[in-house]
Amino acid sequence: MRVLVISDIHANLAAFQAVLQDAKGKWDQLWCLGDVIGYGPNPNECVALLREQDHISLSGNHDWAVLGKIDITIFNPEARKAIEWTRSVVSSESYNYLDGLPTMIEMAPFTLAHASPRQPVWEYILDIGTAAANLEHFNTPYCLVGHTHVPILFAEEIGSNKVLPYGAAVGTPIQLNKRRCIINPGSVGQPRDSDPRAAYVLLDTEKLIWEFNRVEYPVRQTQESMRLAGIPVRLARRLEFGW
Repeated sequence: MRVLVISDIHANLAAFQAVLQDAKGKWDQLWCLGDVIGYGPNPNECVALLREQDHISLSGNHDWAVLGKIDITIFNPEARKAIEWTRSVVSSESYNYLDGLPTMIEMAPFTLAHASPRQPVWEYILDIGTAAANLEHFNTPYCLVGHTHVPILFAEEIGSNKVLPYGAAVGTPIQLNKRRCIINPGSVGQPRDSDPRAAYVLLDTEKLIWEFNRVEYPVRQTQESMRLAGIPVRLARRLEFGW
C-alpha cells in the first residue's frame, strides 16, 4: 500500500491543500499523526478536508488542548491564545471527530504515535538519547511520530539500544531495513527546521520505502487569515521562516 504520511497540519488549510495536490495520485491511504488543529486559522476546514480522504488519524496535544483534555496553562501565552480562539470557532462536528481519535495505534510493521511511544501526547523526540529511551516502548520495527515539526529518522545501531540520526534528504527514497527506527515526517502547517515549505512523506508499506518531500504553499494567504482572526502575530510571522 502507498501511504501519504503527514503530521501537525495545525489548521493551515493552504499548506494542507498544497500537500494533497503535490502528492496527488501517489498514495492509497493517508496517515495523520495528530495536531490537525491549533495555531492556524482554518480548524474546521482542515478537519473537513482530512475527513474527505481515506485516512487514519491520531489526536495530538493541541487537539487535546482544544478538547479540554490538557490544562492549557502549560502552553506558552501565544499558543494559549490560539487554543482559546480555536475553541471559540471549532464546530461540533470537528469537536466530535477529534474527540474520537486515539493518540497511538499499531499498523504492523508500524506503530503510530503523535509525540512518542513512551508519552504519546507530549514528549519531544529531538535527540538520540530520547530516541534510544523510546525503543523499548513499541514492539514493531518502526515507529512514526510527529510533534517536533522536524523531519528526521533515528535508526537503532545493530546489537545495541543506541541510535543514530539521519537527516531528511528530500526526494531521496530510503530503504527501511532490519534496524528499528523512529521516524518523523515533519510538519505540514508549521515547519520548524528553517524550511518554510510544507513537509510530508510517501511510504510504500510493502517495499518499505520511505521518501521525505516538501512543497511550497501560499504562506501569505495563511498569514492574512491569521491576522484577520486575531491570532498572535508571531505565530503568523514564523511561518515564512520555518521556525
